Amino acid sequence: MSFYYQSTIIYFIVFVFYVIIRGKFVEGSFKLITKDPIIYLFGVIVFYSLVSLLYNIYKNRHLEISDEEISFVNKFRSKSFRINDIKWIRISRKRKPSKKSPLRLIGIKIRTRRRLIVLRPSDYENTDELLIFFNELKARIEKK
Repeated sequence: MSFYYQSTIIYFIVFVFYVIIRGKFVEGSFKLITKDPIIYLFGVIVFYSLVSLLYNIYKNRHLEISDEEISFVNKFRSKSFRINDIKWIRISRKRKPSKKSPLRLIGIKIRTRRRLIVLRPSDYENTDELLIFFNELKARIEKK
């Protein structure tokens, strides 16, 4: 979730700086140039980012992890999977420091389910702890 907060704040700051740079100070007053298409583009990006942030806050997605199962919970429903039913876990590689990306993926294959469960740790709080947990769980499953 912190990724959404950070991106929204960054987009808004860039939008405000661009508006200040493109505006005109005339005789002690500030005049905004509204015919600039880049201002509209930044405005749409900020609006879209804000809507996605509010949507994710509204859905209230979180994980409940116990010794026996992992539950994916949101505002409307809950889906639980037993840890014993996990066939394998794949975690995307961490990129080089020069190509740092917050969008890592965790793929979980369940024995009784045909489709893969894809989890983006950046959608949840405590991203680093979540990655550590799934790395430990992956090592535990591979030992079986």
